[in-house]
Amino acid sequence: MTENPLDLLPELLILLGAVAGLLTGLFLPRHRQWIAAWICGLALTGAMVATAVIMKNPDKMAFAAYAVDPLTNVTRATVALATLLVIILSTRWARGHPRETEVYTLLLLAALGAVLMAGADDLLVLVAAYLLAGIPAYALAGFGKDAPGTEAALKYYLMGAFLGVLMLAGVTLVYGTAGATAYPGLDAPVVGVILLLAGLLFKAGGVPAHFWVPDVTEGASRPVAAFVTTVPKIGALVALFRLAGEVFDEPALIAVLAVATMTLGNLAAFHQDNVRRLLAYSTISQAGYLLVPVAMAGRTGLASWALLYYVAAYAITNLGAFAVVVSLGSDRLGDYAGLARRSPWAAFALVVCLLGLVGTPPTGVFVGKLLVFAAAWDGGHAWLAVVVAVNTVASVFYYLRWIRPVFAREGEGGSARGWLAPVIAVASLAFGVAGGIVLLVLP
Repeated sequence: MTENPLDLLPELLILLGAVAGLLTGLFLPRHRQWIAAWICGLALTGAMVATAVIMKNPDKMAFAAYAVDPLTNVTRATVALATLLVIILSTRWARGHPRETEVYTLLLLAALGAVLMAGADDLLVLVAAYLLAGIPAYALAGFGKDAPGTEAALKYYLMGAFLGVLMLAGVTLVYGTAGATAYPGLDAPVVGVILLLAGLLFKAGGVPAHFWVPDVTEGASRPVAAFVTTVPKIGALVALFRLAGEVFDEPALIAVLAVATMTLGNLAAFHQDNVRRLLAYSTISQAGYLLVPVAMAGRTGLASWALLYYVAAYAITNLGAFAVVVSLGSDRLGDYAGLARRSPWAAFALVVCLLGLVGTPPTGVFVGKLLVFAAAWDGGHAWLAVVVAVNTVASVFYYLRWIRPVFAREGEGGSARGWLAPVIAVASLAFGVAGGIVLLVLP
């Protein structure tokens, strides 16, 4: 155990970026608040660089409550990169808004909460991180102050508060029975495990805490929808993995939740004509796949690699799909008809990212799903690997429903502008190719 604040340098940089951006925005005229976006972006870049340096150090426990290990480091880098991409997506939407600076500050604070959830090795730190990841996100959901955004924020807040109270009850119960809150050696009763799962499943978008996902994804602004379906999920799933490996031993319960989550998400996505709701149910199904390595925590060494690679690949790919939606500015499936003719690069990005979410080679998600299959099989749950395969095949249908009209000869939608979506699509392909090469050369 160490008490060196530099062990938390990435987290400190994100926090300082949020504070510096907010203070700068207080003294800037409205037309120059974009400077705050640059400050926040530089802070996130600095956090990624600091993480790369810290990765070379041995694993350690900071302040007896925060783990600095590969789980935390990959989460730091992935969350920082994903949040940076969301800030770039947000600039057009937030530009000129009287509270533009607050958008970037809230994004960084919510991202910081996600990172802290992943690194928490104490239930009290986990609860504080849960609140930090949630409260700024509630404000972002209703930031536009329109009717859909207000409804989304209200649903998001009420469900988060309710499940957060259940999580706090679980912490109380575990502390009352075990007399401690630190993960190592903590013996949690089954009821306490279920209550702890409530809050983290809410953040991950897993069944039965998934009801907020489609409504918030549709009602919030498009950049915020991209954020809430990506960044909090990363921190919550890594936190679940850490809990599953150190605190409770309930693989059957988590495996059932994984099957229910991926199956319900895929079935609900089949007939969606709103692309944001389609992506919302897609992200629920992806949470189900990601719960598989959580169920295998402590049973195979492949589980941690499967989770970390998959969350990174999913974050990139999901944000790529949302980048196309943001650039086109339309949620109707019919408006994407003829997109390949009007905006070929956006069409390329959309096809790559949607096929990537299916798990088509050579995208990054394909390698992630391959690792998930291997983890389930090696962990003695071959049936779970079969369920993942069946759900993956079933998901092809609704992704193709979106891809098919893209290549239609005629369409009434507008043109998609922006360079970010094609860049993300290429990154997803590069990530998959690089991961495939590593798998081939490993013994």
